[in-house]
Parts: sequence; C-alpha cells; structure tokens
Amino acid sequence: MKRQPQRTCMGCNTKKDKKELIRIVKNKNNEITLDRSGKAEGRGAYICDDIQCLEKVIKSKRLERIFEAKISDEIYENLRGVIFDK
Repeated sequence: MKRQPQRTCMGCNTKKDKKELIRIVKNKNNEITLDRSGKAEGRGAYICDDIQCLEKVIKSKRLERIFEAKISDEIYENLRGVIFDK
C-alpha cells in the first residue's frame, strides 16, 4: 500500500494526510487562490477542514506571514465557504 504524503495544518499544527487538508496557493504572479486539485503551481499552505483552524489562522495572520503578502477578505470568505459546504 502506498503511503499518503503528510502535511501540517497552519491552524492546529497537526500532521494529516494531504488529501484531508485544504490547500491555498500563491503563484508566481502573487495571486493567492484555493487549490482544489492539489496540483497547482506555486507555494502551498494547508489548513484543516475546520472553522476553528481557519479562525486561528485569520487571528494570528499566519497565512500572511507564510506568503509574505496581504490576504484579502475575499480569500478568507472563500475558505469559510469551502469549510461550511462540507
């Protein structure tokens, strides 16, 4: 059986299988988007499919530090939508 790649959630710092997490990507043009396929080009960051982890990331501005860029409210709203849609 093939092992699944492990990634760490930015909110709770727990390691989980890559497929269990939501990926956020910053590409070469400094555009920050959600990556549903997990294969988009660029720097990736992962977060659990949990609203508490998202709120922790927003409050600590961890995503902004990781990507070294200002994160728009639209991206956070998209993340909230993805988490609530499950």
